[in-house]
Amino acid sequence: MSAAATVSDRQRVDKRLFTVRTIATLGGLLFGYDTGVISGALPFLAKGPSEGGLGLSAFQQSIVTSSLTLGAAFGAAIGGRLSDRYGRKKNIMTVAVIFLLASLGCALSPNYAVLVCFRFLLGLAVGGASATVPVYLSEMAPVTIRGTMVARNELMIVTGQLLAYSFNAFIAIMWPRAHVWRWMLVICSVPAIALWIGIHLLPESPRWLANKQRIQEMWAVLNEVRMPDEVEVEGKDIVRRVEEETRIGSGSWSDFEVPWIRKITLIGIGLAALSQLTGVNGIMYYAPTILETTGLGTRAALVATIANGVVSVVAVAIGIGFLKRLPRKRMMIIGQTGVVASLVMLGFMFLLQASTVRSYLVLLFMLTFLFSMQCFIGPTFWLMLAEMFPMRVRGLANGVAVFCNWMGNVIVAFAFPNLIAAVQGNTFFVFAVINALTLAFYVRFLPETFGHTLESLERHFEEKYS
Repeated sequence: MSAAATVSDRQRVDKRLFTVRTIATLGGLLFGYDTGVISGALPFLAKGPSEGGLGLSAFQQSIVTSSLTLGAAFGAAIGGRLSDRYGRKKNIMTVAVIFLLASLGCALSPNYAVLVCFRFLLGLAVGGASATVPVYLSEMAPVTIRGTMVARNELMIVTGQLLAYSFNAFIAIMWPRAHVWRWMLVICSVPAIALWIGIHLLPESPRWLANKQRIQEMWAVLNEVRMPDEVEVEGKDIVRRVEEETRIGSGSWSDFEVPWIRKITLIGIGLAALSQLTGVNGIMYYAPTILETTGLGTRAALVATIANGVVSVVAVAIGIGFLKRLPRKRMMIIGQTGVVASLVMLGFMFLLQASTVRSYLVLLFMLTFLFSMQCFIGPTFWLMLAEMFPMRVRGLANGVAVFCNWMGNVIVAFAFPNLIAAVQGNTFFVFAVINALTLAFYVRFLPETFGHTLESLERHFEEKYS
């Protein structure tokens, strides 16, 4: 093959993978916007009907917030199973439709009960996206760029959160009218339409196609997204692994009775749940509320919250660079150490006398917390979940793990504002203890997935945990 042909092939493959990544990660953007937008909408939802709000109490605000995360838990469990049965592409397409309908429903909600129902429906889409998009990206990516390609989804999640914070602040300051929260919530419909249109342009996962015995289509997709000298080796390895699993039988719940599959799934569940018990989404959902308790006004708190989004985006971008060089387990341990230290410092800040200086010190340690989380843990744990599970139950096992991730999110979303109201800054000491125990879990049990193909990881885990 000539050098010119090689360069041409590389440009063709890079362009196709860029298209795949850009369109598929719109699911992450929607995930991020919908989880972040509520932080700015809550102060206006708390206002009475005469001021355009719904008069929500603190308890009702926690229900509105956690209804999405509860829906996401079930969306992840259901979506993972459906993506195994009907395909990653079709599942993402369905998720896009739910995003659109639910975001419009939230924006038009006439009362608290309807808003909670549509937030739950929106959560189904968020959970479905969180369980499907990383798996789709990991199965489409060559092993050399799998880490950075899957991590792009985390970058889009935090970009969506940054956009939510920015639009919240802009709308609140520049257009402070009644029902302002409705405009915050409706913006999500635009990328939902883009995702639905764009996903039609993408191929199905080659590994899912092989698992459904659609071998010719698998080869066609691999020829789209791999260099010519990579296609045969990877394709034969996929087919060989599918044949091995076909002899065992189709993937189902009974597969979790196999010791090595059960063990790696339990580790994945621990990784998924504990990454939420960092308390990260307590800070992301309630940042303005936290800052208001330190003495900042509502608008000042909304503007200050933009810093959370900026730091998260920058941190994930830096983390993607680290993923090219650092082992996954080391990334998790570094990030978890920073999370514990930041939570301890946040707790101490609330012991100081109330002042503007204290408000900005609280913001500072919120930012160091988010940097540790989003630079090291955020990109890595989604990637590891997409890598760890065997192909025969990848969607199902990933769905179970992401379900547990979202249930952890439900606990945090519901408990955080009530803990802040009850014990103020001591809330952060509680989370510091939880995260110190999480650090010990990672050191003891977390496996390494860096530098392996998905098929070689299956064989490695089968040998290690049998």
